[in-house]
Amino acid sequence: MANTTFTGPVRSQNGFQSISVNATTGAETVTGSFGFAMGTPAATGAGIEGTAAVYETSVSRNNGIVTTSIMIDLTGLNSGGTAGDIIGKDGAGAAYIGRVTAADSGTVFGVKMTCFEVPAGGDTDIDLYSATEATGVEDSAITALTETQIINSGTLALGTSAFGTDIAADQYLYLVGQGTSDAAYTAGRLLIEIYGYDA
Repeated sequence: MANTTFTGPVRSQNGFQSISVNATTGAETVTGSFGFAMGTPAATGAGIEGTAAVYETSVSRNNGIVTTSIMIDLTGLNSGGTAGDIIGKDGAGAAYIGRVTAADSGTVFGVKMTCFEVPAGGDTDIDLYSATEATGVEDSAITALTETQIINSGTLALGTSAFGTDIAADQYLYLVGQGTSDAAYTAGRLLIEIYGYDA
């Protein structure tokens, strides 16, 4: 194969792949990819989609390691008035921020949540939960679902990171306030990174 040099942007609708080729059989194996569509995890409930000031997702694969990133600006969302309430748009329906599947995120072995802008207006102690159900809404208790706490962040401050371990496949992700502020967020940017491997 020849090498090609481009002077302008290289564009691809469905991402890029690097491969290895078996010298004997000619079989191709994907060793890395970039820019693939997020698929299922990008879909959110109505209580998040179009309401958070910014909501962006991406997935990258590199030699079997899968990184799923979710960036969310909390502005426009609400925290409930009781510790353990789901964060989302008031009265707008299901408030999950994504769904983790093995096909999209691999087998998850680690999770990280980083605060890039301190939450204001609503609760500043925000945890990440997974649940079997997609039906959780803002201002309802996460414990009403079949849930697991993934990250216990404590009170968020600029630059703080909190870590969790695995997330079971086919789980929905929720942000959960641990304070008593029943109010709308006016600021707050979080980056959630989910690390998995292709099984």
